[in-house]
Amino acid sequence: MARMSCDLRFLLIPAAFMFIYIQIESENHCTSQMRGLIDEVSIKQSQIVALQDMKNRQDQELVQLKDLIHTFEKKGIATLIEAGQMPVAAVVIMACSRADYLARTVKSVLTYQSPVASKYPLFISQDGSDQAVKSKASSYNQLTYMQHLDFEPVITERPGELIAYYKIARHYKWALDQLFYKHKFSRVIILEDDMEIAPDFFDYFEAAANLMDRDKTIMAASSWNDNGQKQFVHDPSALYRSDFFPGLGWMLKRSTWDELSPKWPKAYWDDWLRLKENHKGRQFIRPEVCRTYNFGEHGSSLGQFFSQYLEPIKLNDVKVDWKAKDLGYLTEGNYTKYFSGLVRQARPIQGADLVLKAQNIKGDVRIRYKDQAEFERIAGEFGIFEEWKDGVPRTAYKGVVVFRIQTTRRVFLVGPDSVMQLGIRNS
Repeated sequence: MARMSCDLRFLLIPAAFMFIYIQIESENHCTSQMRGLIDEVSIKQSQIVALQDMKNRQDQELVQLKDLIHTFEKKGIATLIEAGQMPVAAVVIMACSRADYLARTVKSVLTYQSPVASKYPLFISQDGSDQAVKSKASSYNQLTYMQHLDFEPVITERPGELIAYYKIARHYKWALDQLFYKHKFSRVIILEDDMEIAPDFFDYFEAAANLMDRDKTIMAASSWNDNGQKQFVHDPSALYRSDFFPGLGWMLKRSTWDELSPKWPKAYWDDWLRLKENHKGRQFIRPEVCRTYNFGEHGSSLGQFFSQYLEPIKLNDVKVDWKAKDLGYLTEGNYTKYFSGLVRQARPIQGADLVLKAQNIKGDVRIRYKDQAEFERIAGEFGIFEEWKDGVPRTAYKGVVVFRIQTTRRVFLVGPDSVMQLGIRNS
């Protein structure tokens, strides 16, 4: 009997284990179902959060748009447009996180904008939510404040790139879309939050606007000269055409923006505008003496070129009467003839000690360069910008770079293609 009990006990043990196994499997199945349910709930919650974020952004944009419309009505801009008194151009100051710089820029702009306020409605477009900038920008009754809130992550195309250049490109596209398409301006002048302007800044751009309307081969007008340092300029009324986009205070037409906006780059928008595939043989108007001064030593470019090229820039301090100026020489049909005449009249020099030779000759001089390397060497000797973009030296027209020495005399650096394009003898 004892033996039988023992045998039965051994027979019962596997049955117990089987029960436990079935119970564990059942629990595992339940756990798997529970995990699947938790995952599904988590996905739904993420979707709800994303939708809520989108709604919050849309609500913020709606509030900004309502505020903007209210400001327009308050300042009478809408009334001006309805009455047919179209402004020459909207002026937008691009800002981000430098409240002190912004205050200096706005002070300069307001100093010279007051007499022509109806012609140049002023805007500040802030990228991001820096509270000091927002407070400063919102404190001006004379300006309309816009805020660009960008929540999309930035993925750079190359390792080590600064995200800032991508954010700046997005901001520019957004701001220009706003001004051209939502507010229907026909022209926009773009400034940055580290610029001061010249006394004739607005008159200059009004003259440039008339010129751009006459000549479709002018892509934009700029207030900047890359070689506008004090030692290289003289004539405040001299204007030039250039194949190189200058930027740093420039005016664009809506018809041109219609072309650029759909293909606007992810980053480095200014260098992108300098590509031949984008300006398509069109040129830019620039002054000899700058109408903007860039004081921004601290910014996204980390002070690149500041002490050598930006700090010594001469800001025009003469009130040029642009309405009395005949700018017909700048139209495409006239300018090649006009400019090639200046170059042909200059005395050719070559060999060593070019700077010394140029200084010892009375009158303008011209110097041939055969390629980019030789240009950079000669430019370095004189101290002007050596940089090229897409085969074009800074400030060049048809391969010719012009600047002043000893106050009044001009130096023309003439490229290999200039001979044929401008009809200059190979000497």
